[in-house]
Amino acid sequence: MTHLHPTSDPLQGLSEREVVARRASGQGNDIPIQTSRTYSDILRDNLFTFINWLYFFISLLLIALGRASDVIVLAFVVLLNVIINLIQEVRAKKKLDKIALLTRPHATVIRDGQERVIDPREIVVGDVLVVGPGDQIVVDGSVVGDGEMKVDESLLTGESDLIPKQAGNPVYSGSFCVSGKAYYEAEQVGLDSVANKMTAAARKFQKSITPLQRSINLLFRLLLGVAIFLGLVVLLRVILGISSVTRGVQDVAVIVGLVPSGLYLMITLAYAFGAVRIAQQSALVQQANAVESLSNVDVMCLDKTGTLTANRINLQTVYPIGIDTAQLEALLGDYAASTSASNKTNDAIAHALPGQQRPLRTEIPFSSAYKWSALTFADELQPSLIQNSKFSTFILGAPEILATAMPLTEAIQAQIQTGADRGLRVLLFAASPTTSIPMDVTGNPVLPTDLIPLGVLYFGDELRSDAQATLEQFRQAGIQVKVISGDNPATVAALAKQAGLSNDILAISGQDLAQMSDSEFTQMAEDGTIFGRITPEQKARLVQSLQSRGRYVAMMGDGVNDVLSLKQANVGIAMESGSQATRGVADIVLLKDSFSALPKTFLEGQRIRNGISDISKLFLVRIFSFILVMIAIGLTSIVLPFTIKTSTIVVFLTVGIPPFFVTLWAKPGKRSYTAGNPLLHFVLPAAFTLAFVSILVYLYFLANHIGPVLAWFRGQITLQELNQVIKPEDVRSAQKFAETAMTTIQVFAGLLLLPFLKPPTPAWVGGEPLSRDWRYSVLAALGILAYLIILSNSWLRSFFELLPLDFMHYLGIGLVAILWALALRLTWRHSLIDRFFGIQISPFDHSK
Repeated sequence: MTHLHPTSDPLQGLSEREVVARRASGQGNDIPIQTSRTYSDILRDNLFTFINWLYFFISLLLIALGRASDVIVLAFVVLLNVIINLIQEVRAKKKLDKIALLTRPHATVIRDGQERVIDPREIVVGDVLVVGPGDQIVVDGSVVGDGEMKVDESLLTGESDLIPKQAGNPVYSGSFCVSGKAYYEAEQVGLDSVANKMTAAARKFQKSITPLQRSINLLFRLLLGVAIFLGLVVLLRVILGISSVTRGVQDVAVIVGLVPSGLYLMITLAYAFGAVRIAQQSALVQQANAVESLSNVDVMCLDKTGTLTANRINLQTVYPIGIDTAQLEALLGDYAASTSASNKTNDAIAHALPGQQRPLRTEIPFSSAYKWSALTFADELQPSLIQNSKFSTFILGAPEILATAMPLTEAIQAQIQTGADRGLRVLLFAASPTTSIPMDVTGNPVLPTDLIPLGVLYFGDELRSDAQATLEQFRQAGIQVKVISGDNPATVAALAKQAGLSNDILAISGQDLAQMSDSEFTQMAEDGTIFGRITPEQKARLVQSLQSRGRYVAMMGDGVNDVLSLKQANVGIAMESGSQATRGVADIVLLKDSFSALPKTFLEGQRIRNGISDISKLFLVRIFSFILVMIAIGLTSIVLPFTIKTSTIVVFLTVGIPPFFVTLWAKPGKRSYTAGNPLLHFVLPAAFTLAFVSILVYLYFLANHIGPVLAWFRGQITLQELNQVIKPEDVRSAQKFAETAMTTIQVFAGLLLLPFLKPPTPAWVGGEPLSRDWRYSVLAALGILAYLIILSNSWLRSFFELLPLDFMHYLGIGLVAILWALALRLTWRHSLIDRFFGIQISPFDHSK
């Protein structure tokens, strides 16, 4: 058997002295391999955040006010948040580092005429490296010697076609040798290599925030502004002598409590719970907020290879010409089994049609230069295979090339076109009685002129078994799928249809996009479904164009060519088998390349968003009602209506313990509202009515415990006489009773919000739709029971600075809480806030 490209003598390579000299002159490949974020990056990203700076500022104020004990609480919240995030993200880093270590390539170089396996960092410019099937090309260079190989550059270009390489052809780091064997000389190493240049812009890890986090940060800023305003008012009262310094310090500490540190902690716990659940679905979360960010995604961009397909092709069917199907399949099986230069096409034939390996006289490996391969068998062909014919040479190649050497009937041409229209890869199988392949003057093989067509072969990319079900889940979730690939758009479109995408998809090529104006490009990014022959820069621009139209984009990729688009996307998702650079910049890494895990991560994102949305409502009602009460009572009287301890018990029972369970019990699902604002619909009526009721209860108990005030109300004494008979100690005592009463109504009403948040029966429906979940009602009952235990225990009551009230007073406050709940439900159901302000904030139609 003869080969077209015989192996030449081994190359000598560099000497050790030359290697040392070149490394000393800076020509080495000794750049650090960064598999993921560094520990210092993770610590910095989690420690120096806006929220942490805010709490640091508040802590300085508290220390200046002599409230160092309160700083411990804030420090606990901040440290717990940092520790939870660090544990999650360090765990992700270790997992990625382990993956990188297992997939880290080695290099075989020739030095002093001997092959040697070394670490890629030891390579220098001028080294001669050896690559065979499965080896990764680790630096840029050019092929030297007489070897020839097929290279997969899909991680760099996105195109799945194998590229033939021979002497003088360039090779690039990040590509792989699929078949053949060759030598190449290192020319561009370190930061100068193509792969490193492509990822240079993406090396810096960006800490992005989600829309929900932006809203929470804005809320914190607004509340900080309110707290500063109220604090300045308190300071002014102290300066004017209206309030004592001690009381002023206490009031400022209460005002600082308006900044909801508990909400911050609950968000962190929600992210932690989500990361644990996602890990069970074979997905690794690198950014704590990535899972919640998925809940906002409305466009999912993915590549064909590794997502829709399993990076394998299969032989779908054959069309015999002039022979029986069994005869054609037997010939193809022997052809594939006898080929020494394996490739994806031969592998697909061998898998579908097992044959017998036969001795060869001549073999012409496939090359993209002539787009065909040939075998000449050395033994006699069985007469039963092709009757009345004696063929020994068989050729497999592109139909348009083989057609130049033999006529094709209209029927054969129609069969070829049908396969192409379906997006299949079509090859033609032919035979010749010649026993040798002619060569031209340049040494390249030439097709025999006596070819006879034997059959048409149809190949298709093998779809992932879970692709169709996964895309259907995306559709049900309202997520639009766009496929961005380096392959032919027609081929990708056909595969997408097989995977379940609609038949009215719009396919566009990168060449066409390159001719468009900016506005046309952006419109096509919105309208198109399939994008083929796309460059890495075009991928990132497509994502950016979608974002400019208000879309929230997730990008999924596995190659170096996907790095820029992953960075640009709102959520970057990488495969475990993808490139090291891709895994490093992704927000989420799919372990075991589990494409089917994606819909589950979207559901988990919805669960986190729904949980945070629910606890935000509880916190906002408490905060806004506190602010209104402070403004209405505190700024018009001597003291604020809360102390540090009374506000602590309200916060602990209403927005301390309950949010933890609300986060834990949250359910996935999109809450689609055609109009209104569900957050304001819940918060505004609850906050306004709760503040109004709290003020009434406070004023009633204040007046009830200052006898002369009631006499003034009845007209029994004048205002001047009232000022003469009221004693300061009477006022202070009355304020303490009023404060206890208002604390009680705040606790009762705050806990009654829980069944309104998740109505167990239609009677509770008003602010939220019916859930039939009784756990929230049970939690509210347990909270009220806990508060009653505090009231009944003299030590606990004294610790929280609460005074004992009469049984009838407690009963009356409970009745007021029930009446408040009925009034609140009425306000929600009749959209009274909407009518008052003349705008629609209610997302529900309660008229049905």
